[in-house]
Amino acid sequence: MSFRKTVLLVASSLCYTSSSLPATLRSVDVSRQQERYRVVADTHLDASPAAVYKVLLDFNDDRYRRISEIYKESSYLPPDADGTPLVYTRVEGCLLRFCRSMSRVERLEVVTPQFIRSRTVPERSDFKYSLSEWSFLPENGGTRVRYFMEMEPNFWLPPFVGPWFLKRTLLDGAPQAIDQIEYLAQQEDRAASAAARNGG
Repeated sequence: MSFRKTVLLVASSLCYTSSSLPATLRSVDVSRQQERYRVVADTHLDASPAAVYKVLLDFNDDRYRRISEIYKESSYLPPDADGTPLVYTRVEGCLLRFCRSMSRVERLEVVTPQFIRSRTVPERSDFKYSLSEWSFLPENGGTRVRYFMEMEPNFWLPPFVGPWFLKRTLLDGAPQAIDQIEYLAQQEDRAASAAARNGG
């Protein structure tokens, strides 16, 4: 399995100009403090914020597999005891010869058209800690997507998996997932436009 298939295994989400240009990964920064990894990324997508938001919240029926083939399962679960929505994902991937399947249950703590924050439920996940934040801002006819993720895996990682290695892996693999998010969001935009023309 190539490095491109490992992006969301290690980052566990990773996971994503003008409106005439394709999706652009402007910057990505990876750091590590003790056992926690942090990823910050800045992207432009040629699709509306509402459409990008809709794609990233479409977990049902394993539809996250449309974003990347490392996603094997995705779905909404019954809400948490306090009513907070829960989502489940399972990914599979490899870093060189180190391969594994990882599951994660997350609480969607904040969900608005401009911002999504999710936090992992450790006792139901392969992570001791994980926090993800997405923000969506209109920009040049498209969307500026800013992503923040901090995570601490509940499993051993090889010694070579440091910030430099993760950043290189993200830069190699993220464009494919970002392009797919943009493509799916553009489909949502076209469907919304067609519905508006038809009075739907």
